[in-house]
Amino acid sequence: MDNMTLKLGQVQLMVGRDKAENLRRACVLIRRAAEQGAQLVMLPEMFCCPYENEMFRPNSEEQGGPAQQALSALSRELGIWIVGGTIPEREGKKLYNTCYVYDDQGRQAARHRKIHLFDVNVEGGQYFMESDTFAPGNDITLLDTPWGRVGLCVCFDLRFEELCRVMTLRGARMILAPAAFNMTTGPAHWELLLRQRAVDNQLFTVGTAPARDESGSYVAWGHSMVCEPWGGIVHQCGTGEEVAVTELELSRIDAIRRQLPILSARRTDLYEVR
Repeated sequence: MDNMTLKLGQVQLMVGRDKAENLRRACVLIRRAAEQGAQLVMLPEMFCCPYENEMFRPNSEEQGGPAQQALSALSRELGIWIVGGTIPEREGKKLYNTCYVYDDQGRQAARHRKIHLFDVNVEGGQYFMESDTFAPGNDITLLDTPWGRVGLCVCFDLRFEELCRVMTLRGARMILAPAAFNMTTGPAHWELLLRQRAVDNQLFTVGTAPARDESGSYVAWGHSMVCEPWGGIVHQCGTGEEVAVTELELSRIDAIRRQLPILSARRTDLYEVR
């Protein structure tokens, strides 16, 4: 395997109210990405149920539940890595907004519980209180892959530059973010955040979102995106259901860090992110 390039697949899934059908459809589209050569495939945030507080608990599952079993088996069958978007994970009485990652042997490579919960009340726009249902995670999540170290964020996590910088300082060369930005925050901040995190930390950022369903109570922005370390957009999806496979030239990371030494020029005698 040439670990200086990565064929990355993104599944911008149209999420309905039937968990089993969402999972079936996700697996179909993951297969389609693998047929196009994807070595790692990402799903969006809450790929198995609508992004609604009342839907999270009925569609939740414990560690090793059916959605996780299906993604693990599929990654092993296809010989690819799968970043399983997020699901409502149940542990005791608590629910977490959790991303599971499986390697090409079907082994769980990481679990990231969303750290920063989406509690917003935008005047004239979006109101949502994720903390009404979910508890926050407490771990910064990095994993080692054949393409280098990867940091995981979930949606609102991406807004916190300190988190992304800590991941970078701990060796991240990509930040992957299953997300579900909405029609208020999406047009304002989605592209801006993904590009800025890529520029700030001189790495690839990947945001994978659900397809837009205008009939839903929570309407996703869509526009799944890949940004490169100079801040350019490598690929951007539209708003509908879509499978995208993008080839990333990972040598760009080291080249840009050499040419524009932001990370090595930090004045840690004056300031520090720990």
